[in-house]
Amino acid sequence: MENTSAAAMEFNATVRGGEVLSKMPLNSLEVQAVTILLALVICGVGIAGNVMVVIVVLRTKHMVTPTNCYLVSLAVADFIVLLAAGLPNISEVVASWVYGYAGCLCITYLQYLGINVSSCSITAFTVERYIAICHSIKAQFICTVSRAKKIIACVWIFTSLYCVMWLFLVNTSETVYVDGVVVRCGYRVSRNLYMPIYFLDFSLFYIIPLILATVLYGLIARILFMNPLPSDLNDRAGHLSVHQGRKNIKMGFSQSNRGVVSSRKQVTKMLAVVVVLFALLWMPYRMLVVVNSLMDPPYLNTWFLLFCRMCIYVNSAINPIIYNLMSQKFRAAFRKLCHCQRQVPEKVSRHDVPVYYSAMKDCSQESANAHVREQRDVSTMFSIA
Repeated sequence: MENTSAAAMEFNATVRGGEVLSKMPLNSLEVQAVTILLALVICGVGIAGNVMVVIVVLRTKHMVTPTNCYLVSLAVADFIVLLAAGLPNISEVVASWVYGYAGCLCITYLQYLGINVSSCSITAFTVERYIAICHSIKAQFICTVSRAKKIIACVWIFTSLYCVMWLFLVNTSETVYVDGVVVRCGYRVSRNLYMPIYFLDFSLFYIIPLILATVLYGLIARILFMNPLPSDLNDRAGHLSVHQGRKNIKMGFSQSNRGVVSSRKQVTKMLAVVVVLFALLWMPYRMLVVVNSLMDPPYLNTWFLLFCRMCIYVNSAINPIIYNLMSQKFRAAFRKLCHCQRQVPEKVSRHDVPVYYSAMKDCSQESANAHVREQRDVSTMFSIA
């Protein structure tokens, strides 16, 4: 991310005729105290929460689903953002850059890597939700754990290569003052040259994902909330019940699909909240970059810059909290992890059905196997949650 504190100091020097300041510019005690307190709290909570997400998904077999694989990728990306952007900000607000030239390159690279991977992960699970809900039959072959892992690997490889350019765009600089030397990690090119790169990032990793998410979640809402159960399959279930004289088939079918639809709604609402928060919390910083690219001099209010940074840190820290509030399985897994309890088979709630293909049992005594196969064909089309 752009070193806004360094830019503000350079701007102060420019408006004074380009002369070097006689005294070293320092942030006020209020800015230092607020920055350190908020960064420690937000980054501490976010790092712990994202680590817990990775652990509970990897350690709990029934939670290894395509959607949760994307959430693990998102958690790792958010962890990198908090580690590479949040914690260095604590030391930089008090003193100058203390991590050297290599630290400047690595930290800048990791910042953009985490930011871009998180955006791509959100886009990936949005597309996965759309396929799972709007194209249930195709989802049996497309929305698999193995395919999700391959997509995640491609996302990380692409973003890793894309972010290599930042290694050639940043550098450390020293400014000599009467009372000391200030070292900063900033850009080696002028603002006019790196602004096109910011607009490219703005389009690829913010505007396009949000437009795609808006369209896909609109289609999902139309299917899931307005017509959750296609009529042709209801008719087929009724036909099976009348033709075979087994009311329990239709009853079991209805109960199963109510649970699946409820689970789908719960997961979709949770992921939609993640997307909305991503859009809102990244908006101040993204808009600031766009405005400053058109303004001369740029807008560099210290408190607003601090607000933009804290919004980014909150975005990377809040997702585990959302999972805990909106998912019963995540909440139970977090509780077990916190209490260091042994993993035991869980009783899955009907509102939190795992993403597995399942078949309902036929309780009749005659032709049991035939009815199970017939019922499996019907219910499988709705078993992706």
